[in-house]
Amino acid sequence: MTFLPIVERELRVAARKRSTYWLRTVAASIALVIGSVCLLFFGISGFAGPFGPGSMVFGAIMWLFVFIALGAGLFFTSDSLSEEKREGTLGFLFLTDLRGYDVVAGKLLATSLRGFFPLLAFFPIVALTLLMGGVTGAEFWKTSLALLNALFFSLAAGLFVSTISRDSQRALAATLFLMLFFIFAGPIGDAIIAHLAGRGFQPLFSFSSPGYVFRAAGGWGRTFFWQGLLTTQVIAWVLFGFACLLIPHTWQQKAGKTAVATKTWLYDWTYGKSARRTRLRNKLLPINPVLWLATRERLQLVGVWVLALLAIGVVTWLAVEIPIQGWMVLNYPVRLFILLLYLGAASQSSRFFVDARRSGLIELMLATPLSERKIVLGQWRALLRTFAIPVCIILALQLITSGLSHVSLRRTMSAAASATASATAAATAAGNTNASSGSNFVVNTTNTSVNFNYNPPSLRSITAQEWLTTIVDSLVALATTVANLVALCWFGMWMGMTSKNANLATLKTFLFVEIIPLIVIWIGSWMVIGYLIVPIMSRRGASASTSFMIWYPFMSGLLMSFLSIAKDVGFFVWSRKNLFLSFRAQAVRSISPPVLAIPPRISVPPVIPSPATGI
Repeated sequence: MTFLPIVERELRVAARKRSTYWLRTVAASIALVIGSVCLLFFGISGFAGPFGPGSMVFGAIMWLFVFIALGAGLFFTSDSLSEEKREGTLGFLFLTDLRGYDVVAGKLLATSLRGFFPLLAFFPIVALTLLMGGVTGAEFWKTSLALLNALFFSLAAGLFVSTISRDSQRALAATLFLMLFFIFAGPIGDAIIAHLAGRGFQPLFSFSSPGYVFRAAGGWGRTFFWQGLLTTQVIAWVLFGFACLLIPHTWQQKAGKTAVATKTWLYDWTYGKSARRTRLRNKLLPINPVLWLATRERLQLVGVWVLALLAIGVVTWLAVEIPIQGWMVLNYPVRLFILLLYLGAASQSSRFFVDARRSGLIELMLATPLSERKIVLGQWRALLRTFAIPVCIILALQLITSGLSHVSLRRTMSAAASATASATAAATAAGNTNASSGSNFVVNTTNTSVNFNYNPPSLRSITAQEWLTTIVDSLVALATTVANLVALCWFGMWMGMTSKNANLATLKTFLFVEIIPLIVIWIGSWMVIGYLIVPIMSRRGASASTSFMIWYPFMSGLLMSFLSIAKDVGFFVWSRKNLFLSFRAQAVRSISPPVLAIPPRISVPPVIPSPATGI
């Protein structure tokens, strides 16, 4: 028997796929565009960080691709084995001589190629930063290893979750939770221990975080990169080993009284008790049957409520623990929760139509008097009914933290500029005094005291201009988030009608609505505003530094929000039009036509007449 036959088959299949080739081209093109834009920005503004343009290009490309590597397991492996369980095809593999490691290794290779080839394609482009300066050879190779380590860790975590799951959305959520736990739990635990002990940060549990390994790869001096790389590799291989051991035993559906009791309990937990189901059916079924079907499950509602309550707790704890001058960091946890909300909206909006097409429910609904418009609006109303209140809570947190962080940032920059100006004036006065006494090269600072104490900003000291920019920026950010959510929901519904599984629909929704437009808009906004403002500020001299620090992020953020809202409006209009006009045609197209078994033609040999009779 061939060693690892599924691996060999997957390699042959991948060699014939178009995506094997164009994914490498896309990844290399993205790296080339980002590097060119960073160099163009350096040419316009002259700012490239403390280590030169090479370091800026290297950091921009590597940080983008590490997020892609960490998210590979969510979309590529979290539903790879559970989909086989739902379709009932996984059991056929174990009727042969295949073992668990054959199946898991084949799935790992089939899914990892789509992530490994793009990373392999942009390495030569990133290596050009070694010639620009600011990047050492050790930093390049260690960061590349950390990137591959993050990819393998994410894929192994997704395979482990897929081994013990059957539902695609639960597998996606469990993989996301597992990745967030490994990325943040270790560094947060070490930070809490250092805070309680009153000492500096010393990594211990952080060795289990692939994110910490990536950060340590670019650190200067003595770092714990190799310890973290070894620890994360051990954890990833342990997850892979558990997947190989569990898959021969978890693909079967258990029978018996215990299994029936477990199934009943799980059904009650998912849909509620009989009284709740009856009450919900009597209330929503007369309004719209699709609204009732899409809101029966309460696990999604529980998940989004947990996310909202967790956001409230984290933001409240940070606001109490951090002084007012450090409130700038409040935006980061809220942005993380909003990112999770985007992912949940993309998954939930596309899942209903994917499952309905697979189970044949779409055919039944189209055979009823329900119109295409009513079916689509039923799903949209179900999304609003499920997520409206928790989403409003997270949006209120975003509005509050955005205002507080902007106030803290602007007052901190103003205080720093005032302290710098005072120190410069004091030094100049001391120099003039010494010059008059005949000492040209010695500055007497014995009797000169400069007050560098920072006074926390108060709300009464904020100017009207700062209030105006803060309010406008916060409201625009809120409007951008709402527009993104609406676009994700409507485009996700259309992807649910055109994709073969829920994870692929979620990936395409998140990629086309958020990731690709965000890169284009971010690069374009910063370049346009930088090209307009930097020459003006350079002509005004050093006195414009404070205004530049305030107005440059404000105007670039305003332009980004305007372009993002315009993008969301375009996605909303396009998706709504397709759903209303092409819903039935797409539903019919997704149904595979029946295959008629036509018997083959039997060719009758020609009759050769006998020479004697002529017949």
